[in-house]
Amino acid sequence: MTQMYITLGSNDLARSRRFYDPVMEALGATFAFKYEEMTFAYKFEDGFFVWITKPQNGEAAHAGNGHTAGFFTATPQSVDAAHAAALANGGSDEGAPGPRPLYGPDFYGAYARDPDGNKMSLVTSVKPGE
Repeated sequence: MTQMYITLGSNDLARSRRFYDPVMEALGATFAFKYEEMTFAYKFEDGFFVWITKPQNGEAAHAGNGHTAGFFTATPQSVDAAHAAALANGGSDEGAPGPRPLYGPDFYGAYARDPDGNKMSLVTSVKPGE
């Protein structure tokens, strides 16, 4: 079995924790653990981890252009809840929840940025008319 993870940089771990706790909960992830003043992680049921960390090289964290962390979820309601949680906890809107026919007839998603500027895609698949 291949396990995967993503690491997202943060300049303020306490602020990031306030942001990510409700967003990850809406996506179905649970808080896994933390290493004080360095990193913390969330785990999804399938074993996927999301790490929020200060850069190991000691330089400032910054978002990359063209980088998006994609989080798939089971329902449009989960997408809506995660997007709302992101905006309510210091994130910024990059695209309100809704269908995205450009990506296919079943694509439903939303986009947000965390307080450090990391972009996330919140996605599910729905059949038209659902």
